[in-house]
Amino acid sequence: MKFRPFPLVLGHEAAGIVESVGPEVTKFSPGDKVIPLFLPQCGECDRCQSPKTNHCRKNWAHTQRGVMADGTSRITHQSQQVYQFLGVSSFSQYTVVPDTSLAKIPSNAPLDKVCLLGCGVSTGYGAALNAGKIEKDSSCAVFGLGAVGLAAIMGCQAAQAKRIIGVDINPDKFEKAKMFGATECVNPQDYSKPIQDVLVEMTEGGVDCALECVGSPVIMSAALESTKDAWGTCVIAGWSETEAMSVNVEKILMGRTLKGTYFGDWKSVDGVSKLVEDYMNNKLKLDEFITNNLPLDQINVAFEHMKIGKGIRTVISLWPEEASDTVATLKMNQ
Repeated sequence: MKFRPFPLVLGHEAAGIVESVGPEVTKFSPGDKVIPLFLPQCGECDRCQSPKTNHCRKNWAHTQRGVMADGTSRITHQSQQVYQFLGVSSFSQYTVVPDTSLAKIPSNAPLDKVCLLGCGVSTGYGAALNAGKIEKDSSCAVFGLGAVGLAAIMGCQAAQAKRIIGVDINPDKFEKAKMFGATECVNPQDYSKPIQDVLVEMTEGGVDCALECVGSPVIMSAALESTKDAWGTCVIAGWSETEAMSVNVEKILMGRTLKGTYFGDWKSVDGVSKLVEDYMNNKLKLDEFITNNLPLDQINVAFEHMKIGKGIRTVISLWPEEASDTVATLKMNQ
């Protein structure tokens, strides 16, 4: 990632309860259950009005710098400004967010489950459904079987893809991937040839759609080259801000499409609200992504699990269980 100003409170995937609102806030009230969003949806700008993108830029430049619209954050320590990661900073019992970066959810939604829709699950699921536009009976390959990749597999299954191949160097993830809908899984380390050549051979010409969910330029190139010429699509969902990928121009000239997705192409407020509704109606898996629950004072254990590939998602509880079931408490500003 690009350098962010410090000191900085991390966290951008959360759910919580509104504690109070600013004087011009009209869409939210204290007590509302909500999911904070690193991608806003003002509903008024040309990007919000266009069906072509979800890239609203309301307060975007400010939140990328870790501050609110007035150029300051709402977190301080001993009179020193502390910056808010992506305008959210959810590894905190309290945070302040703009009302355009918040989705209201049903009062009976379990916060310790729907918090996953703040980033990873929404990104992967939307990468398949919205960006990849997976078709029925098509073939797909998903590179990287973390939360984003598993959600992409879930999206491929929802779109009724016929063949869904999971790709990862950690075979411990294969069983979970098949539970989400993968028809088969491959480990690149089991082959002497590049994984893209393996996939092209397995599918007799390449997959219809490849989804890169790692954030590695090398894997991005492999994903593109694993798709079928003439109509193959490669969707980049893995995050990298500082690196460049290598593309053989001929791979594009022959008819492939290379595209990226941010937050799964969901209009953030509307999309997250819909996904919560789908989860509540048993149309979307969330519980299955959670492999551990830890209190805030053990957050470094969760980071270590993430680094070594142990588990998929660890939910951090910010309050003692006897006090609240929330994973964040919010105050909104406009």
